[in-house]
Amino acid sequence: MLSQSSRDQNAPSWWLVCVVAAMAGGMGWGIRGQYGHETGAMVAGVLVGLVFALMFCSRAPSWFAARGVAMFALGISIGGSMTYGQTVGLTHDSALVGNTAALQWGLLGLFIKGGIWIGFAAAFLAMALSTTPYRPLEIALLLVVLLFVFFLGVWLLNTPFDPANKSLPAIYFSDDWFWEPGADLKPRPERWGGLLTALTGLYLYVAWIRGDRLARRLTLWGVLAGGIGFATGQCVQAFHAWNAELFREGWLANLEPNINWWNMMETTFGAIFGAILALGLWRNRTLICLRDDGEERNFELTPGAEWLLVAVHVAALVVWSFASFRYFDRFADLAISMVILPMVAVSAGRLWPYLVTLPIVMLPIAGKTLRQLTYNEKLWSVELGWTVLVVVPLVITTVAALWLARGATKRHGGGSFARWSLLITTWLYFSLNQAFFHFSWPWEPWTPRTPNGTIFLICSLGLTMAALFARRGWGRKTPAANLSPG
Repeated sequence: MLSQSSRDQNAPSWWLVCVVAAMAGGMGWGIRGQYGHETGAMVAGVLVGLVFALMFCSRAPSWFAARGVAMFALGISIGGSMTYGQTVGLTHDSALVGNTAALQWGLLGLFIKGGIWIGFAAAFLAMALSTTPYRPLEIALLLVVLLFVFFLGVWLLNTPFDPANKSLPAIYFSDDWFWEPGADLKPRPERWGGLLTALTGLYLYVAWIRGDRLARRLTLWGVLAGGIGFATGQCVQAFHAWNAELFREGWLANLEPNINWWNMMETTFGAIFGAILALGLWRNRTLICLRDDGEERNFELTPGAEWLLVAVHVAALVVWSFASFRYFDRFADLAISMVILPMVAVSAGRLWPYLVTLPIVMLPIAGKTLRQLTYNEKLWSVELGWTVLVVVPLVITTVAALWLARGATKRHGGGSFARWSLLITTWLYFSLNQAFFHFSWPWEPWTPRTPNGTIFLICSLGLTMAALFARRGWGRKTPAANLSPG
């Protein structure tokens, strides 16, 4: 039961955690839609992770809370390598509207892909917050092994793939000739099988080999959160497609031209996964190792080594996001490959958790906003675009990261880190997305971007309230006997 008031007087209410995490997830995942798969998903990872840090780690050391946010954001990027556009299409494409079997198959595919996506994020979050210690070398070797397991899973579940001869995997969640015989289709190669196999391997390692109870439980909560979130979010868009006549007359007809149903699906997905995962973490909060005993950590990377790795990773991230080199793209698009270096550096370095949470995740978002508004649409001058859209956000986040890392204290640091970081990232991501949306304010004439822009504004105000008025005592551990995590 969730209502026993005697459980933990220092923990936030379960409903408050769920509501605030839903706002962070809805806004973050809705913004993700404008920026792309892996790097865009990390926006939601940062916002939701900071809410968790604020609610559950306020009395933990700052580096501990920052590491949890960074590993959650890196973990959520892995699922972004999956293709899902045609899976969504199975549920609402005009040629398939009325085909109940296609709808059910598409929703099943979205449940699986969403579960994989958030399952990875939850697993790495649990590893960061758990009482079970994970050394940097252990994490590196684990990710390398998972990369090979990924290839095995692709071979087992995502082959054969020979569209020219109409030879596709036995379990295939993109559009194919089974659903549209005789149509001119372009089936997409899927890799959900590889990621599912890798996630299974990760789960078996942390849950059973390492005996990590938090990872064992929270990973399953993540799979449930992502599966329900993606499938339910798409039900919103599918309902519109399957009931188009409802939107042809009356007040719904006036609403119809001003709704981006795809972005509404993404916002719903984020809100649901944020709320469900928050509930899972709340129920298992006594398994979080808050390290509130004043213990300092010995970091394994020197400052020089940290900055060298930052330079390497940022260069790779820029090339991956804004250039195209065939062989490098093949490596980077594996997703797991791109998190090996930052995941190890986050677990071993003093600065890396702060840099990932703030400027590193911000970099591709700022750059893609610049590319869209300055070079594609040519609405902003080069000078103004570079200054406002790139330099200012990166300077703010970098200075904040260094300030928070330098001022971190052994006690009470997690709350200050989460509070300031949540305020900074919330309003910077909201502002960049509003620029992308051409500043679709609700008091201006409405466009299809206005409803989601208004939702993001409400979420930003809610997250601001949470950051400003969160109790500083949240996150203190209480005896496990008072709780029954599940």
